[in-house]
Amino acid sequence: MTHDDQLSDILANARVILLDFDGPVCDVFAGLPAPEVAKQLTALLSVQDASAGTRAAATDDPIEVLRIAHEANAEVGQQVEEALTAAEVEAVAVAGPPTRGSVAALQAARSSGRAVVVVSNNSADCVERFLELHGLEEYVAKVVGRPSGQPHLMKPNPFPLITAAEQVHMDVTNCTLIGDSLTDIEAAHAAGTTVIAYANKPHKADLFADAHADVITEDMQAIADALTPA
Repeated sequence: MTHDDQLSDILANARVILLDFDGPVCDVFAGLPAPEVAKQLTALLSVQDASAGTRAAATDDPIEVLRIAHEANAEVGQQVEEALTAAEVEAVAVAGPPTRGSVAALQAARSSGRAVVVVSNNSADCVERFLELHGLEEYVAKVVGRPSGQPHLMKPNPFPLITAAEQVHMDVTNCTLIGDSLTDIEAAHAAGTTVIAYANKPHKADLFADAHADVITEDMQAIADALTPA
């Protein structure tokens, strides 16, 4: 079976497509770099909790800073989360166009009769803002963003995938997830869904193969092609 056949088979069996946001749809921090956002959040956290701020200074991932903040203190975590959401909304406004092939994939999914639910560790606010800016709202049935105040429920926890399936009245096992990270693959396996790993950087393909993604693609256009009748 060829790679294209594998991709087509996975999508043929998926009645709903769960779509990660940062990567498959948008490079969220392309215009406002993630390390800069992480540094801003760390500064905010350090004022409230010096020890947590020291731990956060070791990462340039804003989501990881958020996890550290919530572990330290729920109230401080909420302040950091609000600041992260504001930064994400600002970031998507300067992130540039959608990922190449993603619009075609969204259009093909709708034409094939499949619902698309965006499932993201980013805030729903920033996802919805990006979709609005680029006229893509009509192609997305629901948006399941970061669970407010509950970072432990973000992917790799399967909670967002299960929630997304419930919102479109579908058993999660009848869905497939398209994502570009190991946490996406872990969440899909935990939820019992198939997973298409989008290897948007050269080193990711081997990582995704080792993590047992059902199929790996380096091009979102391939998703569109697999969903479009010959």
